[in-house]
Amino acid sequence: MSVYHETVLLTEAVDGLDIKPDGIYVDVTFGSGGHTMKIIEQLEKGKGKLYAFDQDQDAKVNLFEDERLVFIPQNFRYLKQYLRLEGVRKVDGILADLGVSWHQFNTIERGFSFRFGESELDMRMDSNVEITAQFVLNTYKKQELFDIFKLYGELPNALQLAEAVVTARQLSKIKTVSQLLTVAGPCVRGKRNKFLAQLFQALRIEVNGEMDALKELLEQSSEVLKEEGRLVVIAYHSLEDRLVKNYIKKGNFEGKDDKDIFGNSKQPFKAINRKVIVPSPKEISKNPKSRSAKMRIAERVIS
Repeated sequence: MSVYHETVLLTEAVDGLDIKPDGIYVDVTFGSGGHTMKIIEQLEKGKGKLYAFDQDQDAKVNLFEDERLVFIPQNFRYLKQYLRLEGVRKVDGILADLGVSWHQFNTIERGFSFRFGESELDMRMDSNVEITAQFVLNTYKKQELFDIFKLYGELPNALQLAEAVVTARQLSKIKTVSQLLTVAGPCVRGKRNKFLAQLFQALRIEVNGEMDALKELLEQSSEVLKEEGRLVVIAYHSLEDRLVKNYIKKGNFEGKDDKDIFGNSKQPFKAINRKVIVPSPKEISKNPKSRSAKMRIAERVIS
């Protein structure tokens, strides 16, 4: 298997699924296959099954032959649809690691990293999707750019940056990483690398519709999981983690109390870990990119 991505919270995440040897599981973010392989090790041949999703075509390089594994090259927002095509309606556990792989960051032509100035601004996880970072930067209105930079990038001077982009593109389309760095340069506040990482994160989230996809995944997980089935999600962005936390706690994304006409809570899950799980100092020292990871585990409640 190639070096594609360092698997984060490997043991903790798989332990959180509470694997049954004859169970059916889904890893909706196959990536390097680290979590997938760990789960399969605990599944009995001829009985247990694991369905692995990944929209990134490059992830296929990490596939391995195993009768217990079925790979589905799709975005996890289509979880229920593709499981049903496989004849599966209910599963025992779902795992999602929402991080971007090292491979994606280090592939120059993907345009995910600000380290490669000659890169085209693409940022698509799925190359079949039409929208790119170029499209966002050159066609979105100032208010739309502000919203993206503020909400997804958490940039304090999002308005200044949005105005700079709109002004610059009137002279020439923003096509490459180096062009964007030139535009963003005067707007940098604080540490340059952190600022640029937040900017590129904001564009990536918008291009790939990551927040909407996560919402769809969470809603479908409550339909697909068996009673007492486990949901494990590793998030790296505060907005992602808030969506996961609210859905587990309240059954909606706003974090509001939602009750039926009898006053009973509608929440489909109960939290297994009351306190968010984070990587150990040892793991962070080995893999610094894991430092922002936050993992939550939930169990489907019995109706």
